[in-house]
Amino acid sequence: MTLTTTPFGMRATAAEVLDGVDLSGRRIVVTGGASGLGVETVRALAGAGARVTIATRTPEAAKALLEEFPETRAVAVDLADLASVRAFCAAWSGPLDGIIANAGVMMLPTRQVNAQGWEMQLATNYLGHFALAVGLHSALREAEKPRVVVVSSGAQLRAGFDFDDPQFERHPYDPFVAYARSKTADVLLAVGISDRWAEDGISANACAPGWIHTNLARHIDTATMQALGAMDSDGNLLTPDYYKTPAQGAATAVLLAASPLLEGVTGRYFEDNQEAEVVDGGPEVMAGVAKWSVDPAAADRLWDYALPVVR
Repeated sequence: MTLTTTPFGMRATAAEVLDGVDLSGRRIVVTGGASGLGVETVRALAGAGARVTIATRTPEAAKALLEEFPETRAVAVDLADLASVRAFCAAWSGPLDGIIANAGVMMLPTRQVNAQGWEMQLATNYLGHFALAVGLHSALREAEKPRVVVVSSGAQLRAGFDFDDPQFERHPYDPFVAYARSKTADVLLAVGISDRWAEDGISANACAPGWIHTNLARHIDTATMQALGAMDSDGNLLTPDYYKTPAQGAATAVLLAASPLLEGVTGRYFEDNQEAEVVDGGPEVMAGVAKWSVDPAAADRLWDYALPVVR
């Protein structure tokens, strides 16, 4: 299979990948759009004319964006609370041109669960977005060439999804492994949507934003940050060469959601604005998408595991 390429490199910004693209009239939901990468995602889409709905736990945090882009709105949604997701979907009216599943939590230090008993990273990063997509399926189907983008992570290279113990009920909880599994699940969500909803004209892809200083990393311990070269001995943040700005980190998701260059592309995984090669995952692998993350059988199994929970 030939990999999809674009003229944009890892330093391209979200605004640059949409330069000259007119999104007037398009309606796009961005989860977690009030902070971090989400802010730059919303800014690029709204700047190109899209009518963006920010789905966030803290709508008040989006005040500056709403003032900058009056057509943008912010709605309270807690992805870990399926009742909150259902309420948002039930209130939606009309066609929906896209969803960017951007919100997430990372490396919660202790095991927490939501009301359904799902480990909180999996509940927030995957299950809430799965419920959102399923709940808005009919709205996506009404739009012309709708797209779903699931923001994953290079962490998907570190662990396949564990169907035997997905909620860490039988084995000790590990913050990073839990995060990695949730990000593998995110890629499998894009694969599942692509396979199941292709006849509805809905495309779906996943992506990794890269390394960026955002609030997502707030639970990473000092020793790990220092090992990454992202913090000095005094606790001050450093920016290694491989880190991106938030505007650069948002570029790949925005590219997948709205660029004409990606029309008809579905079921793929992108990093640095290029489609990634399928590789064997493992502790030493630094790029690409793991075979387990794009396995259609695993995507089907995960879909069937989650669907009864959200209905």
